[in-house]
Amino acid sequence: MLHATELLGGEAYDVQGNFVGRVSELYIEPADQPNRVARYLLGRGKYLPLLARHDQISSVAPGVIKLNVEEKELEHFHTNEAWLAVRKDLLDQQIIDTRGRKVVRVNDVDLAEQRTNGTVELRVTDVDVGLTGAARRLLQGLASPMMIRRIQQKLPARTIRWEFVNLIEADPLRRVKLRITHDKLEKMHPADLADIMEELSPTERQSIIASLDEQTAAEALAELDSRLTSQIFERMAPEKAADIIEEMEPDKAADLLAGLTPEMSQDVLEELPGKEAREVEALLSFDENSAGGMMTTDFVYVGETATRAQVVDWIRSRDIKLEQLDTIFLIDADAKLSGAVAVARLLLTEATEGLAHLKSEPLVSIAPDANEKEVFAIFDKYNLRSLAVVDVTGRPIGAITVDDVITRLRASL
Repeated sequence: MLHATELLGGEAYDVQGNFVGRVSELYIEPADQPNRVARYLLGRGKYLPLLARHDQISSVAPGVIKLNVEEKELEHFHTNEAWLAVRKDLLDQQIIDTRGRKVVRVNDVDLAEQRTNGTVELRVTDVDVGLTGAARRLLQGLASPMMIRRIQQKLPARTIRWEFVNLIEADPLRRVKLRITHDKLEKMHPADLADIMEELSPTERQSIIASLDEQTAAEALAELDSRLTSQIFERMAPEKAADIIEEMEPDKAADLLAGLTPEMSQDVLEELPGKEAREVEALLSFDENSAGGMMTTDFVYVGETATRAQVVDWIRSRDIKLEQLDTIFLIDADAKLSGAVAVARLLLTEATEGLAHLKSEPLVSIAPDANEKEVFAIFDKYNLRSLAVVDVTGRPIGAITVDDVITRLRASL
């Protein structure tokens, strides 16, 4: 096992044993091999630096690398923003530990040797975020590598496997080219991702959102503190903001737009497709602390004469977020609310059973102008997971879900 700090500043010699330069940077090419040190930057004082490829390395040890070619066979340095620089982009930088779901700072990078056809490749295995890496950095140049290793053995190690590392890249150009490093974030739970984003600076939060696809960004922003969400959207182009809001539930989208400046809110609404824009504008007309302000217009309702098989087939044909589907509302021939059926009951009944026979009692609903305390009371009294919101004619216009109630209750504590 080697460490990046043991190589940076080390001496490089060619195949003839001639001194070539000092290692000033290690480069990874994420698009090619996400953990291989692909190139070594060799500084030569007043002369142009050289680059040694991974297949030009014959041996590596703390403080020294040996090449299998002569100096003249090395290429001159040229910048490439798609490369990941260990010293510049990793050491002392904040990264996201996607397994531990937290932000940490890198003190060193651990490297493993892999011998291939007479050459030595270095592979990044871990990043050191503990005292061992900090000690190596502090003692570098003050003690020999072997002395430093003996000292670090007495310290507790704290490392993160490279596959669980996600970079925080603020530069838009590099963010696109290094997109491979951001894929791990899209696999995290939105609530965990929101917790991480709250620890970052405004610029870093902006970079994380820019690296995510619209659906993942929408889910994470829905979990983020509303003040921070507004800050992020105020710095976005309206068309980008609209793409993300389009992936949100209508009530979450309305809450977000309500927190923006009137100018920004209007710009985003103009970028939304007609149907989504009308839904959000309708929700914005309600007081945020009313049942109408809490409801979503994204809910499932069917005719009360439908059978279990018909409803299941219809749900399968629709783009419905199944993880949020726990109640199906019924309407009569006049489109008035006539009942509610828990989705779990569909599992326990015959395909030909009519939904009217499965509805819960009593029939509970609420008016859109009811205040949030009335909503809380009804959810508590009837142990609901969803509550229909009806207009003056008794027709359902939205639904309030238990997660919205919990969010409001937490905010009021």
